[in-house]
Amino acid sequence: EVQLVESGGASVRAGGSLRLSCVVSGFTFDDYAIGWFRQAPGKEREGVSGYSSADDSTYYADAVKGRFTISIDSAKKTVYLQMNSLNSEDTGVYYCAGKSPFWGIASAKVKSRPSWYDYWGLGTQVTVSS
Repeated sequence: EVQLVESGGASVRAGGSLRLSCVVSGFTFDDYAIGWFRQAPGKEREGVSGYSSADDSTYYADAVKGRFTISIDSAKKTVYLQMNSLNSEDTGVYYCAGKSPFWGIASAKVKSRPSWYDYWGLGTQVTVSS
């Protein structure tokens, strides 16, 4: 059974930082894709960042470029999202999503689509106050 468990969400002041973690179990870290998404109240779920192992590529949504960084610890089967210079627009529930197996190459546009992923975590709340 595949499981993705997010943690690290919290309430922070604008300008602060957080690091989210997503522990993955049930699929191998050989050929896969991982995405981070967020959903604010009353809004659709949107792609924030993603990584695919086949071409070792990452993508970032324009709104987070230069502030967020995705990283992978394959030994720990953990995906991180380092978030710096947070602002109120970053508030929402953050989800980790996985696709495995995946051997191909996908564009950022594809990797930003929630429907492309096979597995989801339950999310972790991030609240940024000004």
